[in-house]
Amino acid sequence: MEILPVSVNRLIDELSKLPSIGPKTAERLTFYLLKNGNTDDLAAAIEALRRDLTRCEQCRTLSDEAVCWICADRGRDHDLVAVVSQPLDIVAMERAGNFRGVYHVLHGYLSPIDGIGPEDLEIVSLLSRIERDKPTELILATNPNFEGETTALYILKKLDGSEVKVTRLAHGLPVGGDLEYADQVTLGRAIDNRREF
Repeated sequence: MEILPVSVNRLIDELSKLPSIGPKTAERLTFYLLKNGNTDDLAAAIEALRRDLTRCEQCRTLSDEAVCWICADRGRDHDLVAVVSQPLDIVAMERAGNFRGVYHVLHGYLSPIDGIGPEDLEIVSLLSRIERDKPTELILATNPNFEGETTALYILKKLDGSEVKVTRLAHGLPVGGDLEYADQVTLGRAIDNRREF
């Protein structure tokens, strides 16, 4: 026997599918919306995502225009392209405030175990862009985990023989971190990526 109406259970089920939202949080959100929220505004905002968003023709990030604001900005260095896995990675890099190049979003990582191959990502568009635009440097800014490293190595192999300079974000200790708490891989990379002081 269902205690709650079908429509309430359906919303709870859908909300609980979101990252970091468990069944209890989904219930609280649902009842908040029922009590305090304007569900019409939420529904309209969600529908607008589907209706108004597209992928930028150049960098493949999410945009409400054919070309996103970063790619359209002639003040940025279009010879410097950072390859990231998700649109949120652009947000992180922009918040850092010191990158003035442009981006290319892969929309995921290579993961054969999950059935995600090169054809499922924006790798073909990246390779076409490099051939067309001939940037001088490509920064592989994927996460330093297994999937990120695999994806970066795949792209590097595909660029073998290309004239573009390929670099990788440095890996190492975070600012404010303690050596005693660093894992072996992080500390090893910090040593390998050291620079003159």
